[in-house]
Amino acid sequence: MTNRQRFFMNGILLTGVGLAVRSVSLVFNSFITRTIGAEGIGLFTLIGTVYSFAVTFATSGISLTVTRLVSSVIGEDKEKEVRGVLTSSVVYSLIFSVFASCVLFFGAGYFSARVLADNRCIVPLRILSLSLVPLSLSSVFTGYFVGVKRVSKNAVIQVLAQAFKIITTVIFVLKLPASDVEKSITMLTVSITLTEILVFAVALIQYLFDKRRYKKDGNGGHFQGVLSMALPLAVSAYIRSALLTLEHVLIPRRLRERGDSKSDALSSYGILHGMALPTLLYPMATLSSFASLLVPEFSASTVRGERERMKKIASEAINTTLVYSVAAMTFIILFSEEIGYVVYNSYGAGHYIALIAPVIPIMYLDHVTDSMLKGIGEHVYSMWVNISDSFLSVILVWILIPRLGIGGYAVVIVCMEGYNFLLSAVRLYSKIRFKINLVSSLLVPLFSAGVSAAFSRRIFAKDGIMSAPVWLFLEILFAICIFIAVYMSTKVVINRYKKQGLRH
Repeated sequence: MTNRQRFFMNGILLTGVGLAVRSVSLVFNSFITRTIGAEGIGLFTLIGTVYSFAVTFATSGISLTVTRLVSSVIGEDKEKEVRGVLTSSVVYSLIFSVFASCVLFFGAGYFSARVLADNRCIVPLRILSLSLVPLSLSSVFTGYFVGVKRVSKNAVIQVLAQAFKIITTVIFVLKLPASDVEKSITMLTVSITLTEILVFAVALIQYLFDKRRYKKDGNGGHFQGVLSMALPLAVSAYIRSALLTLEHVLIPRRLRERGDSKSDALSSYGILHGMALPTLLYPMATLSSFASLLVPEFSASTVRGERERMKKIASEAINTTLVYSVAAMTFIILFSEEIGYVVYNSYGAGHYIALIAPVIPIMYLDHVTDSMLKGIGEHVYSMWVNISDSFLSVILVWILIPRLGIGGYAVVIVCMEGYNFLLSAVRLYSKIRFKINLVSSLLVPLFSAGVSAAFSRRIFAKDGIMSAPVWLFLEILFAICIFIAVYMSTKVVINRYKKQGLRH
């Protein structure tokens, strides 16, 4: 099997698993939203801001570091060093994750009172602190499997983790009254912690079987190499994560200062960040799968000096992402009202989905561009761009939310995604002269998606025979089929026109 075939096979495998996992996750989030309400989702998301900072400290850039180091030593035909890289990475991971776990556990009271301004967060934060060590260690093995291009291992982990989390959450949360937000959130965090422990156990077992193909490294440890690559990533990630935490803590606070009640502020925040944004990220499962594989591909090509190959891959990746994201944006905007009602039983969620959907192409392109920058060793630059993005976001949140309400946060999302992508794209272009075809990658998919969505909505008029979820699924599926037909036909017409123009 050639490298190209292996790349696409791995990508298709991850895409299938990713879409399945995200589909189940979207349905699961819908269940959670209906069970604990918008206020509960807002509080749970707020707790997640502090937890995400702890996760950032616990992992400290280790997954990307392992991926790049493993793919580099394999690219240099030094496979005997793989086990040494993993051993040093585990030691690094333990140092940071144990410290982060202790700080979050013993500092839960302070974070709840001073940072989140809600004492209902103490117990959930302490429970989540127990997940940090297994989460960090499993990140090491996840990075390893991507680096050695055996992504089926990660696919197994994803499926098991999602299934286990859903089962435990349903068991724990369903028995509680919907009005008891605090206990529901506590049970959710118990489920998350147990899931991370399971993920670590499965990842460790898979690695122990997989490592036998590599001989033990006789050149000693690689802790210095891990440290030199991971620390710059870690420090910049700490800064960005702290700014993100500050940004998300400020949103409900500035809403309350504007005059909203505590419950209304958490509900508005929960609808936009806990409902609308996950919907926009759902179609990105396909791109995320292939984007994660770009890191080892570009890392190995950089070591070998294959500049033309990188240029070709970058051009294909960006143009394909643009086509996909433009179609996704169009469908989500046109079906936003139905999506909000079917998934979250909330027309308000549909309103915010449509409001921020135009950012989808920028968001998806930025994700793919960042993966390529990391592959060519520009990860530190990407992190500093993200830090400046977060710093400006905090300032805009402070200024806009008192004036525009939660809509101000939507403006912040759109502006800062554009800022981030522009800086990343300029940097990538300075290293790899990729090409973008605006006609076939932007105008054609925009036209095709608009026509197919409009046609599908006329065909699928709601008549009460089918349930709303089935009706929406068929409506979107039909629109996708029409889009593919219209898009391919339009491209054929354009290509024939170009050929005729060249002949004359």
